[in-house]
Amino acid sequence: MAAVLLALGIPLAFSVAAAQQQKVIVDRIDDTAHFAALAQYVTRQGDERQKTLQSELDSYWEVYRIKVGVFYRSEIMANAPATFFIPTTGEVREAFDEALLSRRSEDPPQVFPWQQGRLVVASPVIRDGDVVAVVVTDSPTGEMRSRILHGWLVIGAGLTAAMLVAVGAALRLTGWVLRPVRVLDATTHAIASGRLKSRVAAAGGPPELQRLARSFNEMADNVEDVLEQQRAFVADASHQLRNPLAALLLRIELLAFELPEGNKEIASVQTEGKRLAQVLDDLLDLALAEHTDADLRVTDIGALAAERVAAWAPTAEAKGVRLVGDCPPTTGWADPVALSSALDAVIDNAVKFTPDGECVEVTVSSDGRTATVIVTDNGPGLTDEELARIGDRFWRSNRHQNIKGSGLGLSISRALLDAGGGRISYDHHEPHGLKVTVTVPRSAATA
Repeated sequence: MAAVLLALGIPLAFSVAAAQQQKVIVDRIDDTAHFAALAQYVTRQGDERQKTLQSELDSYWEVYRIKVGVFYRSEIMANAPATFFIPTTGEVREAFDEALLSRRSEDPPQVFPWQQGRLVVASPVIRDGDVVAVVVTDSPTGEMRSRILHGWLVIGAGLTAAMLVAVGAALRLTGWVLRPVRVLDATTHAIASGRLKSRVAAAGGPPELQRLARSFNEMADNVEDVLEQQRAFVADASHQLRNPLAALLLRIELLAFELPEGNKEIASVQTEGKRLAQVLDDLLDLALAEHTDADLRVTDIGALAAERVAAWAPTAEAKGVRLVGDCPPTTGWADPVALSSALDAVIDNAVKFTPDGECVEVTVSSDGRTATVIVTDNGPGLTDEELARIGDRFWRSNRHQNIKGSGLGLSISRALLDAGGGRISYDHHEPHGLKVTVTVPRSAATA
């Protein structure tokens, strides 16, 4: 639209300037023709016709302030003002020489508002077929340039108004087109953040985007159904396997009474059975954590963290690990049960991998928007590659396969925190060990 307006406006501006100048030139041609008609009857200096011509020229100068003169080849018949004469060079001389050849002077070049040019028009005075004198006018261009500038301002105002209308129409049009795109983007982000029930609300826009919104909702429904089926399968399978496994473990224990005391094979079978039972329990917890909605409320994060530190202190002490906490009162927006379970998994992991004689620290802090629980240990820590994978389901470092665990504890923690708008992150703890940061929002709006 801007290109079209410029393509129309620039030629129009030049046309306005040319029309204004042509109007002035036509007026000057009429004036020179009038003075030429008077001058052709002047036969000698001082006669009545010459005095009448001079009087006309004086009146013309006083009213219009345009220099005018009637010149012989080498003398002045009449002029106004008295200082106006034909110079030896320049535009006035060129126009005078053209008129002496019985030709009207050529139109002067176009004068624009930023120029200080003058308009010179010359017409021959013809008597009995011969050129006896030349009428020359030298017009200032200030008033003409002002009219051109005014015309240009009107054109510019019209183009600006048209451009504003075009911009307004474009904004309305793009807003109409992009509104469903923005809704689709927000819904996609919500689903990517774990809010699988989010859907694209009905909105306007082109038919293609409306069809895209409906297709997106259908896709989201199918994905949610598949995930729900997956969660249900894991929960049902875990639940259904627990009873047969419990019966199997019971029979193994009864069988152990029939075997010699200290039989290694039966002890190994019991250990693997208990490990399988722990995995099933963790799978069920993970399925429930991903399926259950969080019961968010204002919670004293400091008191809850201190409670978990006190609960895990005997376990840490039995392992020879010091568990200390710095848990000042700090409120946050969280599900107390889910947060407690997440902290249990994190503290359990820290105590489990911290060697005898080292320390595990739990620190609570807050800023304006979030409350933070940081758990640090002095264990062997993880490499950068291992940090990128920690929290994946069933993942355990190859260096720690001999330590009891299913590899699901931190996955459960992440699922529990995600449900309430919290998050969990991992980093190195210098000089060695792991730093786990649990963050929850401090208000419902932030959550």
